[in-house]
Amino acid sequence: MYRGAIDPLPPTPHWNRDAAVAVLIPALDEEAGLAQVLRELPRSGRVAAARESAFEVREIVVVDNGSRDRTALFARAAGAEVVSEPRRGYGRACAAGVRAAGDGVLVFLDGDGADEPEDIHLVAAPVQDGLADLVVGVRRHREPGSMTALQRVGNRLATSLIGLLNRAEVSDLGPMRAIRADRLIALQQQALSYGWSTEMTVKTLRAGYRYLEVPVHHHYRRVGVSKVSGTLRGSVKAGIRILWTALRWSLWRPSASTA
Repeated sequence: MYRGAIDPLPPTPHWNRDAAVAVLIPALDEEAGLAQVLRELPRSGRVAAARESAFEVREIVVVDNGSRDRTALFARAAGAEVVSEPRRGYGRACAAGVRAAGDGVLVFLDGDGADEPEDIHLVAAPVQDGLADLVVGVRRHREPGSMTALQRVGNRLATSLIGLLNRAEVSDLGPMRAIRADRLIALQQQALSYGWSTEMTVKTLRAGYRYLEVPVHHHYRRVGVSKVSGTLRGSVKAGIRILWTALRWSLWRPSASTA
């Protein structure tokens, strides 16, 4: 069952149902977790949204966001294309991945193992079938400890604010999401750090794009400490940035080229 700002619509006319999927993984010092994520990432299969369709990952792009470990080496060894973005910032890394991936369906997920790689078909299928422009994986099936109390409260506050300002139903700002490349490029994303996903959600709603949510799994990160939730300072800083981003774009109006 899909849920979001609007009900599922008929497929987009002239949209290519066989559009290949590109998986984008921003990574900063994730050599240990990333290797396992890439091993578990499904390369092809069958998916069902409104109907059966082919699912094929055309390419996997890992964006090395200035890592000091062997993230890039491990990614290449696993068969991923590696793009370097030495300027720190989640948004910068995502933007670099978008530039490298080209057209089709773009799927974002984290490289720390918190996302379930096998769930990518759940977020990709509605976009691939032309039923949605942006699909967000809602972290409903959470492993104990995968999100701190502060994260949960901050996420609820941010999604409530976005929903209120945009008259929409938004329940999560999860990192696993799929979007048509042309739609994302038209949004002209500007966030350089943790506001990237928030800006994408807000602008999608403001542009009248079809927004859907699907439940996915979320795990406790496999190794290391989160750059965001690992410290109180990091959590508060990211939370402020996310709320500020939601407010900043609340009056944004899409240009004619966004339609």
